[in-house]
Amino acid sequence: MIDKFPERIDLTLDKPFYSGSVQKLYDVDGHPELLISETTVGGSVFDVGTIFNIAGSDIGRASFRHLVFQELQNPETWNGISKLLHDEGSIIQNDDTGMVERVLSEFSKSGALTHHAGMIDRGSGDVYAKGFPENPSNLTLIKKYEVIKPELREILGWHFYDYEKYHHKSQYVIPLEYIVRLGVTSGSSILRKYNVLNDSGKKEYLSELRINNPLSPWMQFALPIVDLTTKYEPEDRNISRQEAALISGIDGEAFSVSMIIAILGAYLLKQIFAKIGLFLWDMKWEIARDQNDLVFVDTIDTDSVRVTVNIKSDNKSCFVHFNKQAMRDYYKIIHADWYGAVNDAKKIAAKTGKPFTEILSKGQKENKYPGNPTVDSYFLDIQKEKFSMIQSFIQNNKQDMRKEAERIAHAEIDYYISSNKREQYEELNSVSLV
Repeated sequence: MIDKFPERIDLTLDKPFYSGSVQKLYDVDGHPELLISETTVGGSVFDVGTIFNIAGSDIGRASFRHLVFQELQNPETWNGISKLLHDEGSIIQNDDTGMVERVLSEFSKSGALTHHAGMIDRGSGDVYAKGFPENPSNLTLIKKYEVIKPELREILGWHFYDYEKYHHKSQYVIPLEYIVRLGVTSGSSILRKYNVLNDSGKKEYLSELRINNPLSPWMQFALPIVDLTTKYEPEDRNISRQEAALISGIDGEAFSVSMIIAILGAYLLKQIFAKIGLFLWDMKWEIARDQNDLVFVDTIDTDSVRVTVNIKSDNKSCFVHFNKQAMRDYYKIIHADWYGAVNDAKKIAAKTGKPFTEILSKGQKENKYPGNPTVDSYFLDIQKEKFSMIQSFIQNNKQDMRKEAERIAHAEIDYYISSNKREQYEELNSVSLV
């Protein structure tokens, strides 16, 4: 690990070595072990790439990211989480190994390890490890970890991914996404998987998840679930814990700890969102191996969580998303034909091993699939207000934002009502109160 990060850096940003759908990455002159992340206003859904922009989302996401990583690194925050979990008891009482308490004890003394060095003042280049510049920016300084892509191998028309090289490295981003679920929303992949199973399959799946009751939208879990997917294949693929442990490149104990820290990180994030008046349903972490240490890496923002505010509307309890799920639902409801084309391309990709984006693009050029739709500017304005609300929470001494969240939530529901799509929206995001 790096003992000390620079307090100021040269902000001459050349061509990024990586340009993704939501961020660009730059090398840092004189510091080959570091990189600069520049969050963009671009947005991506369904792994298609950047297809919409939300003004202000770049600074909003970077600010929230900076807030969360400061809290992860803060022993006092973890002391509070430890007290909460000991009072609550459930997860600690269900851990026969004592690993949860062991990790909590370490975090309460030293904080969690992260790759985050701080937010960069765009004018001076000063690095704010704690607190914020007077004018928050969309630039953060982070430690660089190697990203290794698995190799696609083909034989007799079959294909598979080779992860062997991970077992010979000691510093890299583990090729998994750790999805921690505190409940199930209508858009959860585990609910989709559950709904297509027969009765015996559902019973077996619930046993695997350690859930006693049938899955239904908007139910909360007594204990968190860690769901695992691949990270560097063309499309994220749900895998078992056994397969995840094998491809991770780390030993069994370290893999166990990695799931524990993902769960504890989710509890911390839940507390932050609760202060904003939002409920956390699920979120995803990425974790790096640094010799014998495990490190929180990548970004954490409204692209990697599901959070909602719950309001009453027309004898229904509606859950309005303050995260990327709002955009996913928009495309599903307003542009259902395009959403269907994306799913069709993914099915073909799963059989052939080709990137689904290539299949989608080819189909669009041949007029088999509709082109990427333009998002209604009014709907984008509502999403912009969500980022402004969270930014106000961060900058204004964490004031209560519940009323503002409810106002924005009603505006989103009104949008679907005016678009004659109320029924479709409520089918996804509401339960009857009658």
